[in-house]
Amino acid sequence: MQTADDGTKRRLQKKKEGKQKKMKKTDLLVVRGAGDLATGTIHRLKQAGFHLLVLEAEHPAAIRRQVALSEAVYAKNAQVEEVKAVRMEVDLTDTKNRKEALLREMERIWSENAVPVLVDPAGISISVLHPQVVVDAILAKKNLGTGREMAPLTIALGPGFTAGADVDVVIETKRGHNLGRVIRSGSAVPNTGIPGIIGGYGKERVMHAEAEGILRNVASIGDIVEAGAVIAEIETENGCVPVKASLSGLLRGLIRDGYPVTKGFKIADIDPRKEELQNCFTISDKARCIAGSVLEVICGELE
Repeated sequence: MQTADDGTKRRLQKKKEGKQKKMKKTDLLVVRGAGDLATGTIHRLKQAGFHLLVLEAEHPAAIRRQVALSEAVYAKNAQVEEVKAVRMEVDLTDTKNRKEALLREMERIWSENAVPVLVDPAGISISVLHPQVVVDAILAKKNLGTGREMAPLTIALGPGFTAGADVDVVIETKRGHNLGRVIRSGSAVPNTGIPGIIGGYGKERVMHAEAEGILRNVASIGDIVEAGAVIAEIETENGCVPVKASLSGLLRGLIRDGYPVTKGFKIADIDPRKEELQNCFTISDKARCIAGSVLEVICGELE
C-alpha cells in the first residue's frame, strides 16, 4: 500500500533526477499568504493568466490593509487594483468530500474572474490538490512549514529558507541593490529588524504596540498625521494606552480595528512623504519587483 511518505520520496527523487514534467499555464499555483507583499505576487500571476489558490491564516494581521487581499478573510471579498479575491468556504476536516468541494469552489470563483482565498494556515489543501507550484509569501522571516515535497516547484520570499534545501528558489526581499534577486542556492539576507529607508526614515516609520490588549483605531489609512498625534488606542486591563504617531506623514498602514495585539506587535506604518496618498491604495514598488522575479521563475518552467 502506498503511503504519503512514499509519494513525497518519489517527488523529491524526480526533482533530484530532473525528471519533472514541464508545467502548463492551466496548472494550479498555490500562494501561501496574502499580505501586501504577497498581494503583489498574486496580482502579477493573476494578470499573467495563471490559476491561483491563495491560503491565509484565520486572523490575518496585515498593516497595509488597502493593498492586501487577506482582507477577503474578514470581508468575504477584497479588491486590489484590478484583482478581486473571494473567500472560499470549504470544510477541510471532511476528508471524504474536501477535494471535490475545493475544486468546485475554485472553479466557481475563477469563473467570476476572481482569486479564491482559503483559510488554511497549515496548508492541508496542498496535499489534497497537488499543485505544480507553491509560493511561500507569508513573510514570517522563518519557515512555517513549507517544504520542497509540496510541489514540483517551490518558491519562498525572504529570509528563513534555504534554496536547494527546504525550497527550490528563494527571492530576496530586502530593499537595496539585490531586491528581487533569484537565489537558487543559499538564503536571502537575514532579517535585520530595521525597515528600509523611505523619505529618510527607517525604524521610525514603523510603530509597534506598547502594551497587550485590543487595538481601537482613531485615525484611518490615508490620513495625514502629525508626530505625537493619537492614531489608535490599546484597551488593556488597566485602561487605554494611546498609540501616538512616531513622525509626521501619511498613515500608510494600520492594523484592523478590534485586533488583539501583544506588546511589540507591529501595528502601523507612516510614510513621511505626505504627497504620496495614492501609495496607500496601490501595490508598492517593492512588491512589484518581488512579483516580477516570482513570475520569471515560474515562466522558466512552462512547456
